[in-house]
Amino acid sequence: MPNILDAINRHILRVLQRDGRISNVELAKEVGLSPSPCLRRVRLLEEAGVIDRYVAVLDPAKVGAGLTVFARVWFKTQDAEVTLRFAEAVRRFPEVMECYLTTGECDAVLRIVTADLHSYWRFQADHLTRIPSVLSVKTDVPMETLKRSYELPLR
Repeated sequence: MPNILDAINRHILRVLQRDGRISNVELAKEVGLSPSPCLRRVRLLEEAGVIDRYVAVLDPAKVGAGLTVFARVWFKTQDAEVTLRFAEAVRRFPEVMECYLTTGECDAVLRIVTADLHSYWRFQADHLTRIPSVLSVKTDVPMETLKRSYELPLR
């Protein structure tokens, strides 16, 4: 198999990140291929797992999810079982958009989306702080979004 991330495939990926609904004919034209080889390359990228899935990006405010917060979480202990149970719990909450285990001051950082501040407060009180491994939660509320991107930098 040739290098799966050659220059043409990276170009395909950049275009698909901008517009996942682009037709194969338009994609092929933009990357300088005919449609059949372009489609073969896209299928190869899908089969290799480079393209994980296709999604629609929604406007949070227009679907009642206008508040984004970042919650820093500290665990009671830092053993593997605690981490596993925490991960299982947060995966069940649709409000948790992203969750990262971290080094440094806290043990995890979560990006949480809710309708408003009161909804977040209810989520924190009813769900997040009730996870048995959670010692404490500190929440940061961004004042303004300056950049939001879903495109990975491909050089």
